[in-house]
Amino acid sequence: MKRFYLAVLLVLTVSANAADPALLKASGTLLFEDDFQRDEPTPDQEAIGGGWTSNSAWRAKGKKQVDLKDGAMQVTRVPEADHGVAIFHDVAFQNGAVQLKFQLGEGDDLGVDFVDRELKTVHAGHLCMGRVTLKGLTMLDSKTGGMDLKIRERREKGDQSPELAALLKSKTRTFPLKLEAGKWHTLLLVIEGDTMRGSIDGKPVGEFSSNGIAHPTKRMITLAVNKSAAIDEVKVWKLK
Repeated sequence: MKRFYLAVLLVLTVSANAADPALLKASGTLLFEDDFQRDEPTPDQEAIGGGWTSNSAWRAKGKKQVDLKDGAMQVTRVPEADHGVAIFHDVAFQNGAVQLKFQLGEGDDLGVDFVDRELKTVHAGHLCMGRVTLKGLTMLDSKTGGMDLKIRERREKGDQSPELAALLKSKTRTFPLKLEAGKWHTLLLVIEGDTMRGSIDGKPVGEFSSNGIAHPTKRMITLAVNKSAAIDEVKVWKLK
């Protein structure tokens, strides 16, 4: 009986993911898109344009980490940086979707972080995230997980209780992938209510439900790169 219910759940998950392109077409409003087909006014300085900003000024001593090259956004963390590269763009939705093309090498990762900096109960407004590597897609509820200020305080004080470990474990889920290094892939993340769904190259990967994902206002997306990544054809939709 348990196997039957697991099979039904898998079918429903795949069906929901497979229907996401149709959902965006029927109920989505495109908020913005960027194909990075432009030149920087100052090639030796970071000037992304298109409404994008980054943390290079205060995290990388002003060193250029984002380069517009060959019609894409090339991101490389510099040795001077004390934090991963974060690239910001304002948005405004509760339910919505982000689609982008990405290229990773071995050991690279790319996160799409949904943020509300007006929310003061979490670190830097982090709400939820989808993070992709060549080996997996991880979905996280940051708001009620690791970015909650009370939870961060407990961890900073060395809390290693089984209760806290179980709570943090419940706030994330990873789905295995086998992606090819150096090849362009397409990531689609859809948020509806308390659920995040992910697809790679048009194929459903999985979904994760947690109450922090349902935060009513996503005010910003952040593209997070710890090492390097290439990004292109970013699209963001609001769902009715």
